[in-house]
Amino acid sequence: MRWLDGFRLTSSALTCRPLRSLLTLLGVAIGIAAVALLTAIGEGVRGYVLENFSQFGTRIITVRPGKTQTSGLGGLLGSVRPLTISDTDALRRLPHVEAAVPIIQGSGDIQFGQLSRRSDIIGGGHQLAQAWRMQLSLGEFLPLARDGRSPPYVVLGHQLRVELFDARNPLGELIRVGGVRFRVIGVMAKKGQLLGFNLDDIAYIPVDWAESLFNRTGVVKVHVVFSAGTTSRTLSRQIRQVLGERHGVEDFSLTTQDDMLRSFNRVLGTLSLAIAALGGISLLVGAVGILTIMTTTVGERTAEIGLLRAIGASPRQVLGLFLAEATLLSLAGGLLGLLLMGLLLGLLHLAMPSLPLALQPLFLLLALLLAAVLGILAGLAPALRAARLHPVAALRSE
Repeated sequence: MRWLDGFRLTSSALTCRPLRSLLTLLGVAIGIAAVALLTAIGEGVRGYVLENFSQFGTRIITVRPGKTQTSGLGGLLGSVRPLTISDTDALRRLPHVEAAVPIIQGSGDIQFGQLSRRSDIIGGGHQLAQAWRMQLSLGEFLPLARDGRSPPYVVLGHQLRVELFDARNPLGELIRVGGVRFRVIGVMAKKGQLLGFNLDDIAYIPVDWAESLFNRTGVVKVHVVFSAGTTSRTLSRQIRQVLGERHGVEDFSLTTQDDMLRSFNRVLGTLSLAIAALGGISLLVGAVGILTIMTTTVGERTAEIGLLRAIGASPRQVLGLFLAEATLLSLAGGLLGLLLMGLLLGLLHLAMPSLPLALQPLFLLLALLLAAVLGILAGLAPALRAARLHPVAALRSE
C-alpha cells in the first residue's frame, strides 16, 4: 500500500463522520489550550518578576531590624534595637561594599502653591540612586550630609514633577513635604513600576529628615550593594559580625536577591505543578475520547479491515493506518487548541493590559508534539486490535 493511499483512507475516515471527529478533537483542543494558556501566563509572571529584580541588580543585600523567631519568651521579653544611620556608615566601610543606603518609607502630602497631592516619601542616603540604578533627568541627587545634618533638599519622581509643575522647570522651587519646606534639586528619569509600586510617584528626601518627619528613631532597612569581588554569603557573614558587635546580639535579619529568587521559584514551582495537574486532567479527558472513538471505529470497520488484509495489506500497515488516524485527530485538536489559546490571550490582553504574558514558539511546537504523542498513545490499543484481526473472521463479520 502506497503512503498516499494510506493518507486518503485516513483522511476519508475522519471526514465521513465530521461531528464525531469534531467532538473528539475538542477534548484535545481544550486540554492543549489550557496548558498553553497557563504556561504563557506563568512564564510571563516569571519574566516580569525577574526583570523587576534585575532593575536593582543581583548584588544587593537587604538588612532589616528584628530577627524572625518561631516562639518562646525571648521574642516577647526582648527588645529590638533599631538600625541607625551610624550602622549604615559602619557597613559602608566593609571591603567590597560599593554602597550602603539607609531607607525610611512613608507617605504624606506634597504641596506646591495651591496644588497638593498625597504621595509616597522615601528617605534615603546619597547613594540611593546608585544602589537602585536610577538616572536623573534634571539636576542632581541628594548630596552627602555635611556636619551631621543634611540640607532640606528633595528629588521628585517623574510623575510627581509633571503633576506639580507640568512643563515648568522645578529646580530651585520650594515645596512642602509632610508640612516641611524642601528645595527641589533634582528630578528622576522615568522608571515605571516595580511589582506594583510606582517609582515615578515618589518624593526622595534625606534620611535624617525622614526620621524627624515620621518620628522614627531608626531606619526601616539598609540596602548594601557589593562588588563582584565577593559573594553574598561572605558579605552576609561580615555584616552579621559588624552589626552583632555593635548591637551585642543578632537582632536583625538579612535577605539576599538569591533568597528572594528562591522563594519566588518555590511559589512558581507550586504554580507549575497546578498547571501540570489541570492540563493533565484536560488532556486525559481528550485521550479517553480518542481511545473511545478509535475503539468504536475499529468495531464499525471490521469488514473493511478484513478487505484490506485480503487484498494484501500487512498487519503493520493496518496498525499504521489507525495510528495515523488517531494522530491526525489529535494534531487537529492541538491546532484548534492553539487557535483557541490565541483567542483567549487576545481577550485577556484587552481585559487586563498589565497582565504579563510570554508566548514562545518553542511552547507551541511542544504543544503540537504533546498532541501527537497523546494521539499515538490513545490510539495504540485500538490499532493493535485492528492489526491482529484475522482476514477471514473480519470479512465474515459483515
